[in-house]
Amino acid sequence: MSILFLNGSPDPNGTTASLAATLLAGRDYEIIRLPEHRIYPYGSTLEGDEFDWVLDRMKAADTIVIGSPVYWHNLCGAVRNLLDRFYGRVSQGELAGRKLAFLYQGEAPEKWMLDAGEYTISRFARLYGLDYLGMAETQKDAKVLAKKL
Repeated sequence: MSILFLNGSPDPNGTTASLAATLLAGRDYEIIRLPEHRIYPYGSTLEGDEFDWVLDRMKAADTIVIGSPVYWHNLCGAVRNLLDRFYGRVSQGELAGRKLAFLYQGEAPEKWMLDAGEYTISRFARLYGLDYLGMAETQKDAKVLAKKL
């Protein structure tokens, strides 16, 4: 089973990465740190865009883990740009047969912030055919979610 961790955090050793380490303990996985890649906003046609490369890695994976810190009450920009770019480029159900787990944490997010982020990711999963496994906000959540991988 191949696992791809898409880390939206600008901190390679932050809480999002720590949650992934707990979730994926004992498993081999590839990490793509989204802030290190040029995934331009929806509607852009700029040279050097890496969306297609990331999409190819997602298509090659059996399991995708998306990690985002809570910024401005919602998903971080790197994850949001990635999701936005699917619009019109990727067909409904195109990622069918893959699993998706979501890591979402912040300093002190309110429940509505977590609910909004999870709604976005779960809707993304349904639209593109992914089997949504759930969200982890804490280390304890990550250990429970790991059992579903």
